[in-house]
This record gives sequence, structure tokens and C-alpha cells, in this order.
Amino acid sequence: MNNNSNAFEIIGGESLHGTITPQGAKNEALQVISATLLSSERIVINNIPDIRDVNKLIELLISIGVKTEKLSKNSYSFQANNIDFGFFKTEEFIKQSGTLRGSIMIVGPLLGRFGYASVPRPGGDKIGRRRLDTHFIGLQKLGAEFSYRENKFFEVKAKKLIGQYIHLEEASVTGTANIIMAAVYAEGTTTIYNAACEPYIQQLCLMLNKMGAKISGIGSNLLQIEGVTSLGACEHDILPDMIEVGSFIGLAAMTKSDITIKNVHYDQLGLIPTVFSKLGIKIERINDDIHIPSQSEYEIEHFIDGSILTIADAPWPGFTPDLLSIILVVAIQAKGSLLVHQKMFESRLFFVDKLIDMGAQIILCDPHRATIIGLNHKNKLKGIRMSSPDIRAGVSLLIAALSAKGKSTIYNIEQIDRGYEDIDLRLNQLGAKIKRI
Repeated sequence: MNNNSNAFEIIGGESLHGTITPQGAKNEALQVISATLLSSERIVINNIPDIRDVNKLIELLISIGVKTEKLSKNSYSFQANNIDFGFFKTEEFIKQSGTLRGSIMIVGPLLGRFGYASVPRPGGDKIGRRRLDTHFIGLQKLGAEFSYRENKFFEVKAKKLIGQYIHLEEASVTGTANIIMAAVYAEGTTTIYNAACEPYIQQLCLMLNKMGAKISGIGSNLLQIEGVTSLGACEHDILPDMIEVGSFIGLAAMTKSDITIKNVHYDQLGLIPTVFSKLGIKIERINDDIHIPSQSEYEIEHFIDGSILTIADAPWPGFTPDLLSIILVVAIQAKGSLLVHQKMFESRLFFVDKLIDMGAQIILCDPHRATIIGLNHKNKLKGIRMSSPDIRAGVSLLIAALSAKGKSTIYNIEQIDRGYEDIDLRLNQLGAKIKRI
């Protein structure tokens, strides 16, 4: 990956054609890589995406003493048999993990196995408040003492963790993962109600069970974890990234392209195919692939009473918030109108001003809701210069630029590189014209 450039130059208006394979799931990778801290034995993880956030986490684990070996481009082995706790007191630790929101994921496993964890205030997307209360309240219920030191980092300690009934206030994915990873070593049984049940969490639980954990209720919002005293080795395969799958569906529709998305693990996609179908996009399932045929137009459905269709995000098994910005962009060239309601983050819709500058007909009702009046390909968007505010908005702007007439430039593409592996090279193989500058 070339990380020296800070902008994409895109020549839009081309139809794309061919097959593309989604990368491994970023959100799952951050969890299962952190889970390697729970064992002193060698753990192999396959299908790890080569992206900035994941690579930073791997670098952090190396710095705290995890033996890491790159087996191939997307496979690594990890062995956490000699952790350097002195590193947690250093400025280098604060610097390394403070820029990575995923660093919060090391707290649960370190606390569970060693009784101590420390983490700076995490970085990540600027998409509004993303509280960590769920993580620390859950860990405190298991017996951890929580402190906030020198306005720099969070610290948790525990002489012993005891299994508890924990009813989460919010179904936080990373919060649930952290509590699970601490609870596998808690004495007795831990019950987590209102647990997040995303495929990422299911995969984490399946991996931990392979290592010797005793977790039941996988796939539901009620998890039971019987504590164990040690975990062993395993090999784990990360699922394809469902956010990439949704992004490619949207890209195909917006650019009137014929694209086949390979090996999508269709049964793990939840509502994603259903929601894109409501926009009028034809989605053909061929075994475990998705084929999106070229469409000259796609028409948004109405509700049964004739009212405007609303698409909103919700905790899994609802529609993932990470794809709402893609839905919004795809609706720009649909036939009909759509109301997008972003419930879970308060700043994720602010990128629509750039789409309006490109010629989209969008009314931002408030920080959470936008109405899109579809152009039905009657008017093409026009290329402009813009900046990517976060990972998902960045790819949405990239899709808009690929459908637009003329040249677009997207700055701050570090945000896109955080979540999408070699996105420019992979789309160029389909006929896109994207250049790093």
C-alpha cells in the first residue's frame, strides 16, 4: 500500500465490469487479533485485511511483546507468551495506541489474563461521541477497579474477576467484545444480556471456543460464559467484510456497472441485500457470489401506504450504520425519493454538503436525517475537490466521484486507507480511473 500520497484523482463517468473479492472484515480483525493476548500459545489468523487500522494494532501488539510472524500477505501468527508491561508506562505507548480507536480492544483480554490493562484515550473517526462507558462499567461489574490517570490514559486492575449477570445499557459491539474477552477468565458464570450479536461477535466467540472457552448463546443477545483457567492455540479465518460487499453493490448501481462480488458469505450479510433491493437494485445470488447486472435505472420502493421509504440504522440484526452513507449516495441517482435516518451517530451525515456541491438533490433535515430526491440518471453529478471526513463517508464520496462527469479530487484519503485495502488498485482492475497524487 502506498501511504505517501494524500489524495485520489478520479476521472468519473465510466461503467465498470468484472469480478472483485471483498477483503477480510476490519471490525472482526481488530477483535480477534486482540484476542490472541488471551493465550500464551501460537494462534494463526487468516484473511487479515492489509489496512492502516489493523496494521497499527499489529504494530502495537509487537511493541508490547507479542511474537508476530507474517505468514503471507493476509495471514499472521501471534504468540503472547512474554508481555512487556513496562511499555504501558511509556510515552511511545500513548503515542502508538492513542491514534487507533481499536486499541481499546486490548483492555478486556489483558485484564482477563493478567489482571491489568492500560489504554490512552482512543483515536479513530470524527463521527460524534463514541462513549467507552459500556466497556468499563461491564469490566467493573466483573471486579475491575477503574481509574483515569494524569488526563492521559485509562487503567483497569483486578486481583480476581468474578462472573456476573451484566445487562448492557447499549448493545455496543466493541464493549461486548471486551467484556467477553475478560469474562472467559472470570471465576464462575458471566451472563451478558443486550449483548451485541453482529457476525464479528459471533466470530470472536467461535474462535474463543476453539481456544477452549465455554461460550453459549452465540448469535443471540444473551450470552453465557463459563470461566476457564487457560486458553490454547487455534487457527481462525476472518469473514469477508460485509461493509465492502455493500459498498460494491452501491458502486455497481451508481455507475451502471456489471460486477460480480466473489465469496461474500451471503448468509452472514443479514439485511444488506434486502435493503439495497428496496432501492430497486437487482441482486442475483450465484452460490456464494453476488452478481449486480448493469441497470439503466433503479426505482426506490414506497411503503405499503404509499409514504416515502425510510432506511434507518439499528444494532444487529438491524441494518448496519456503516452502510447508511453508501445508501444515501446510491439514492442520488435512483428514481424516487428516500429518507435516510442515521440514529446511532450524530455527525455522519455532514458530508452531504459535498454531494450537494456535485449536484445531488439532498435536504439535510437535521444532524440525523436527510431526504434524497433521486435524479434517475437524468443529470450526472459533476466532479469537484473534496476531503474525506471519515472511512465510510470517504468511500461514499469515492463512489459519487466514479459516477460523476469529469475529474474529482478527494483529499485526506488516509481515512479511506484505514478501512479499505488497496481500494484504488482493485477498482482500477474493474475499469475505474483512480490515481494517487
